[in-house]
Amino acid sequence: METKRQERIQKLLQRDLGEIFQRELIHVTKKAMVTVTKVTVTPDLTLARVYLSLFATDDKAALMKTITKHTKEIRGRLGERIRYQLRVVPELHFFEDDSLDYIDRIDNLLKNDQ
Repeated sequence: METKRQERIQKLLQRDLGEIFQRELIHVTKKAMVTVTKVTVTPDLTLARVYLSLFATDDKAALMKTITKHTKEIRGRLGERIRYQLRVVPELHFFEDDSLDYIDRIDNLLKNDQ
């Protein structure tokens, strides 16, 4: 069970990372649209798992690799934004959120059965 502090930090990180991806990391995301769908933080607030939804890209794996390669830069920009809320900027681990693809797959299967 997550504490209230963890929930607040998760919302803060989700909002700030979303803004960073959309406004400051255009050179990394190129023309793809990157959305932060979920952030989970460990109880000691040292590790954040960031789930990303990737749109308008042909090669999602290559984009995830590029984002992972720029983790240090993303963490630095995040640190500039949250330096007054957190003492230590959490280590970031990025994962692709494929829940929308899963929903589409189920929807297509249901349409085909009718």
